[in-house]
Amino acid sequence: MLLALDTSTRYASVALSNDDRVVASRTWHSTINHTAELMPAVAHLLESRGITPAELDGVAVALGPGGFSALRVGISVAKGLALVAKKPIVGVGTLDLEAHPYLKSGAVVCALLEAGRQECATAIYGTDGQRTRDDRVCTADELFAEVTGPTIFCGEGVANWEAQITEALGANAQIVRSVPAARVWALSAIGREKLAAGEIGNLIELEPEYLRMPSIGVPKQRDRLPQSGRARR
Repeated sequence: MLLALDTSTRYASVALSNDDRVVASRTWHSTINHTAELMPAVAHLLESRGITPAELDGVAVALGPGGFSALRVGISVAKGLALVAKKPIVGVGTLDLEAHPYLKSGAVVCALLEAGRQECATAIYGTDGQRTRDDRVCTADELFAEVTGPTIFCGEGVANWEAQITEALGANAQIVRSVPAARVWALSAIGREKLAAGEIGNLIELEPEYLRMPSIGVPKQRDRLPQSGRARR
């Protein structure tokens, strides 16, 4: 079985999948912090299926963009489990997870996650399901300069910009409300594909995707920290 962990936003998720099927999952809104909640959720999920980390096929983890502390918790737990159990680990970008259910629709897809300060982290995928650019933090006006035709908008950030999207694109915009649990299901599916293809992450090089540095005593920046060794889907 594959264990999938997503702590990209306030909605955290864990899931176990076998072949092409998710057999158990849990999604919750974190009102305290992921540090206190993630490991108990993982332990409960494994116990519910009667398996140990040593019996896993591997661990998949969402890389972000997302909250600085939340991402570090999820990736640290995933690395720890993979290291102790001697299992492979794979990482997947969170915007890829948001877009995954719609990439075979034949439409342009734009995935959004809230980035604060009236901005969103965004990714755009062409009609062939492939990315047209890297993740980028931008304002609504900057996004609409890129996206002008029929487009599916998805992800948690859609809720913040729904009125602006409708005003700017009208009938060209198909807005899909985010279901947080869907991200970990996508992570399970993509994770298994990566394992089968031998696209295994490096425990040392696997790091969170930050589109902003944490604002600890310094102004927020919009410079992107590159993910070394990330295999783009």
